[in-house]
Parts: sequence; structure tokens; C-alpha cells
Amino acid sequence: MIDARQRNTALLVAGCFFMENLDGTIVTTAAPEIGRSLGAPPTSVGLLVTVYLLTLAVLIPLSGWLTRRFGNRRVFLSAITIFTLASLGCAAGGNLGELLALRVLQGVGGAMMVPVGRLIVVARTEKRDLIRITSYIVWPGLLAPVIAPLAGGLITTYISWHWLFLMNIPLGIAAFGVAWRLIENTGTTAPPPLDRAGVLLTCTGLGGLTYTAHLVAETTASWAVAAAAGAVSLALLVAAVLHLLRTPHPLVSLRPLHTPTYRATETGGFLFWLVVGAAPFLLPLLFQTQFGWSPVKSGSVVLCVFAGNIAIKPATTPLIHRFGFKPLLIAATLGVAVTMAGLGLTTAGTPLPVIAVLSLLSGVARSVALSGYGTVSLSDIAPDQMRDATTLGATTQQLASGLAVAAATVALRLGERFGGLLPGAPSRTAAYTVAFGLLACVALGATLSALRLPSQAGDSLRRERPVTDPPGGGAGGSVAVTRGSLPGSGRRQPQSAPPDGRFDRP
Repeated sequence: MIDARQRNTALLVAGCFFMENLDGTIVTTAAPEIGRSLGAPPTSVGLLVTVYLLTLAVLIPLSGWLTRRFGNRRVFLSAITIFTLASLGCAAGGNLGELLALRVLQGVGGAMMVPVGRLIVVARTEKRDLIRITSYIVWPGLLAPVIAPLAGGLITTYISWHWLFLMNIPLGIAAFGVAWRLIENTGTTAPPPLDRAGVLLTCTGLGGLTYTAHLVAETTASWAVAAAAGAVSLALLVAAVLHLLRTPHPLVSLRPLHTPTYRATETGGFLFWLVVGAAPFLLPLLFQTQFGWSPVKSGSVVLCVFAGNIAIKPATTPLIHRFGFKPLLIAATLGVAVTMAGLGLTTAGTPLPVIAVLSLLSGVARSVALSGYGTVSLSDIAPDQMRDATTLGATTQQLASGLAVAAATVALRLGERFGGLLPGAPSRTAAYTVAFGLLACVALGATLSALRLPSQAGDSLRRERPVTDPPGGGAGGSVAVTRGSLPGSGRRQPQSAPPDGRFDRP
């Protein structure tokens, strides 16, 4: 059973996850106002998002080694402190250069905060409780990119852009106080030698790919420069993979990818996170530039996505226990594909309730899928590979999030070029129809990965006894499951996590 300390620690990490995700997206809405205040062009202000995401992508692979060297508690508390102080510095920044430097410092804190927090949460969690503990962590992170356009617009319009960063101060202080009481010392172990070549190749490659995404998202950037940067980054990542496979103590071990369940869910999860990150970027653009809606009306309708996240949460865990991971992942990814295509077909004349329902159903489907991805990937991972699986999973998730806006931009540019080929009379929204259709195809790629899962995937995490989850944050009710947990079934029984914090990726 999950005790009060585990639950509260999970909610603490959920709050940190929310802060990290919100900070990565909310600045976009305020770019014009920040630019006017600092005397910088809005295109340059876009770097505030890029450097933050770039720092996250570069430093997350180091989190596993740092926790071995300094201990979970010390790294986690330091991460919260760095993030909070950097937020205060951002609010006080007097020019774009200072603000960029402090955003890098924010990224340093964010890169350690969530991966290490996840490690702490599941350190003493039995595998059969991972479904429920994941539900505490996932949904606040899903809220951030959905409310960011509306929150950023309201704060910038009615208060000041400085409050985009100042609101992190009370949140950070509260998180530090709670963490000080909840997080226990885990001790340190002698880590293997730091893989310096792995740091250089992996971090440079991930950083370069994130910067390439920024170039692609900028309408004024040269495609040739973006293509060159992308090619160099991919070459570095290929070299990194070859190095990580050969070195005895890699920065990020790729051994978990030998597990079919982990490999399939990480592949599908990467594609799915692209769609999850791209949709909240495209929807406000569609509503405001094509439908002529105000930012407040647009943001309010996008909030329906989060309403779907919350509405399905009480049923997520019972559904997993009743039907299993594979059927739900297939249904959820298909649901996102269908709703993305449906939203792409809407026009200014489409009744508002229809758009709201499509957004709501999209939120339902993505919430179910991400809860499933965040849990089932660990089902067949050996205990001695849990830390490696966490670091690798956090890295791929962050990379997908960093590339999401670029993917949306590319999809929209392709829509502008080929939208005229759609049947019927030319439409103002044809480009968005193509863009959302391409996102639907990416979601179908996640469906194909889900189809590759074995039918019994995640059965070791399912259980027979009733479960109760928090309102809006988990699952509630009773449900009878699973054949794998019954005596004599021949299926694996749930395994308990070792005391050294190896079950570290929800």
C-alpha cells in the first residue's frame, strides 16, 4: 500500500513537474511584451524558451550519475533552490543577455528536479503500486502546456511579464519546505568514473538538436542552416550511441532498450509526446488567426483539453486493471489521432460545443495514454537497470517536448504548401487541416508501437484488490483484476523495489 509519505512526496514531485513544464511554455505568449520592455525583437526573445529547453535536454542525462555521487536528497533540494533563485533573477533581469543566462540557470535546476524527484517517489514503491503512484505525478504536468497560453496572456495583459517568473518564488519556497521534511537521506555510493566522452557527445548532440528545433520554429530562419545544424546534431548522437554501446561505464546506459516492452513504449511514448506538445501550440494559432477569437476565448477552449485530463483520472487506474495496458494504449493513441484529425477539419462556422467536445476527448485520450506509458515501461525492467531506464526515459521525453513546437511548425509549413491540394474549394484553414492531419499520423505511429506490445505487458503491475485514488489526481473505486495476480496463474508476482532507489521512472 502507498503510505502518506509516499503520496505526499509524489504530490511534491507533481508540483515540481508542473513548475518545470509551465516555465518552458508560458514565456512564449509574453515574448512581444518582454521584447518591448527589454528593447529586443520578439524573435530574439524566443531564445528564452530555447535555452531553457536546451539546458534541460543537455543536463538530464547527468542526473543519474549525480544522484549516485551526491545522494537523492542533496541533489533534489539543490535543484529546487537553484530553480527558485533563478526565477527571482529572471524577474529582476535588466536586459536580454542577463535573462538568457538566468534561464540557463533555471534549466539547470529543472533538469535535476523532476528526474531525481521521480526516482525518490518510487524508490520504495512496489511494482503493483506504480500505476497509482504515477497518476499522482502525471496530470499536473499535462496541465502546464494547456493553461500556459491563457495564463501567460492574462498575466502579461493585466499585471506584468515579471510575474511569469515571480509566481515560482512561493511555489519554490513551499516545495523546498515540504521536501526538507519528506525527503530522507539515501546515502551516497562511489559512482563509476564520469563518462566524459559520453557527456560531450550526448549533451552536445541533444543540445544541437534542440537548437535545430528552435531554428525550424523561427519563420525567419534559413532552412539550409537548420538542416546543417540538424545533420551535425544527428551525427553527434549517432556517435554517442556507438560510444554508449561500447564503453563499460556509459553516461546513459542503453541496456534497457533490449527489453521489448521498454523499447516499444519508449518509441511510442516519444511520438506521443510530440503530439501532446504540438497540439497546444497549434490550437491557439488556429483559433486566433483563423477563427478570429480573442486570446481569452481561445485559451478557455484549450482548457477543455485539461478538463478531459481531469475527467478521466478517476477511471484511469480501474481501466488499466480491467483491460490491461496494451488495449488501452491502442485505444488512447487512436483516440488522439481521431480527435487531431477532427480538430483540423473545424472551421470558424463549426459550433463551439463541437470544438469543445473534440478538445475534451483529446484530453481524455492523452491522459490515459501518458499514464499507461509512464508505468508499463518499467514492468519488465530488471531492478539493476531501473536507474538507467529512468535517465534514458526522462531524456527521450524531454527531447520530444523540446522538438514538439518545431514539429508543429513544420507540419503547418507543409500545410501551407500542400493545403491547396485538398478536395473542395480552397479554405483559409486548409493549412491547419493538413497540419493536424500530420499530427494524427504521428499519433498513429504510436498506435503501431502499442500493437507491438505483448498482450501480457504490464500484468505484473496490475492487481486484484480494490484501489482508491485522490479526486482528480488518480483512480477511484473498486475493480477486480487480474489473472496474472491469482495463485497458480504462472504469471510473475509484483516485485518490491530495492531500498537503493532503483524504481525511478513513473
